[in-house]
Amino acid sequence: MNNILKINFRKRKRLNSLLGLSLDGSRLEGVVLRRSNGSLRQLQSFSATLSLDPLTAAPELVGREIRNHLETAGVRERYCIVGLPLKWVLTAHTELPPLPEADAASLLQLEAERGFPTDITTLQLADSRCALAGDKKHVTLVGVAKTQIESFISVLMAAKLKPVSFSLGLTALQSPTGEKNNGVLELYIGETSVGLQITCNGGVAALRGFEGAVENEGSRRTLHASAVSREARITLGQLPAELRAAVRHIRIFGPNDLARQLADEMELGFEPMGLTVEVVKAYGPNEFGVEIPTDATVSAAFSLAARYLADEPPVFELLPPKPTALEQFVAKYSSGKLRSAGAVAVVILVIVGGIFLFQQIELMSLNSQWNKMSQKVGDLTAVQGKIQRYQAWYDSSFRALTILRQLSLAFPQDGAVTAKSITIHGNTVTCSGTANDSRALLQTIHQLNGATIEQIRGASPMQFTFDFLVGNGIGGQP
Repeated sequence: MNNILKINFRKRKRLNSLLGLSLDGSRLEGVVLRRSNGSLRQLQSFSATLSLDPLTAAPELVGREIRNHLETAGVRERYCIVGLPLKWVLTAHTELPPLPEADAASLLQLEAERGFPTDITTLQLADSRCALAGDKKHVTLVGVAKTQIESFISVLMAAKLKPVSFSLGLTALQSPTGEKNNGVLELYIGETSVGLQITCNGGVAALRGFEGAVENEGSRRTLHASAVSREARITLGQLPAELRAAVRHIRIFGPNDLARQLADEMELGFEPMGLTVEVVKAYGPNEFGVEIPTDATVSAAFSLAARYLADEPPVFELLPPKPTALEQFVAKYSSGKLRSAGAVAVVILVIVGGIFLFQQIELMSLNSQWNKMSQKVGDLTAVQGKIQRYQAWYDSSFRALTILRQLSLAFPQDGAVTAKSITIHGNTVTCSGTANDSRALLQTIHQLNGATIEQIRGASPMQFTFDFLVGNGIGGQP
């Protein structure tokens, strides 16, 4: 199993220059920065549209295409940091009680297995934590398929590039570190989607991507600002009350015309809630802790490279650790490159003998360690037994299925009211769908005691969204 809290002992390479790359759909942006005397200088930049999909096309062909764009822009830098597309990312959320780090690791491991719809051994995982009252933590877990990462590494190698970090452009544009970055809802307008990130209390509280929010019709781009505003409001409402109350600012990144359109829509919905809306056109003073060019264009690629050169680690590190020397040796010579069968036999004997010797040494060392820590292990086992007995993650009551069944019973059998999406967050259930008329909708609402209508649009059919609390009975008070 992956241990998402395992310390990464990989030594971070100290670089004086770096290529920042950001992939958004088929759009690839790059910026080369050099650090000298405590300041950053931009050497080259480019923006290109890839004709090949990095995940489906042959890595050699995609790498050659990227290499051509780099040569056209005069980029010779080999080391790069990459902002992965948000649509590659799976997310999950959980609350972490005050526990020792070893127990916290086990708990988050369990929550990752429950929260992601796939085997977590196939994912590269990372997490970010927001402080809550009582030493609790709100944890955002992210995962990217290892096959996607490995495919993109092959593409970069074919382009003669050496990745030093994989991260997300959203977190580079709006880092959660620093007091000024607390309580910020960030929106980033991409090629065909809009990314959302909420940072507060020192971490990333929410991370979402709204695919299809931007449509390209020839040279004209259309932004569905009202849909983005609605989804942003839903996302904000799903946060714990403590974090939701901490969000006071909205920052929008992207093309100025679309960003201004989205800002106008967000002002209508969020300024009455006390949130200020800002379209980010330039970096603020001391944004990265080092001096940057005054005319630097705000971009994910620039932010990724600048934060790395300023020695600020990525919030989500998604580049797998570099294989050990033994793993590299096995990978290199397992492809038929040995010149004779005798050499193969010698290597195998040396490896096997070394493994047995290492095993004996390790057993002696572990036995010595066990004698010292057996008492602590007994205490920890008792604590874990209490956790297993009392914590909610061992609940086997199938609560979600029970809620869905009772919700379906509240809907009329003739299909006059239908649901399109159902979100269960804690004791709050949000349902969106369509109804043939208001009478059928009101009858359904009546079946759900305590349900409140959040939104109704249209006449026949009408689109609706309502919330209700789950307690002892559907729609009842907890």
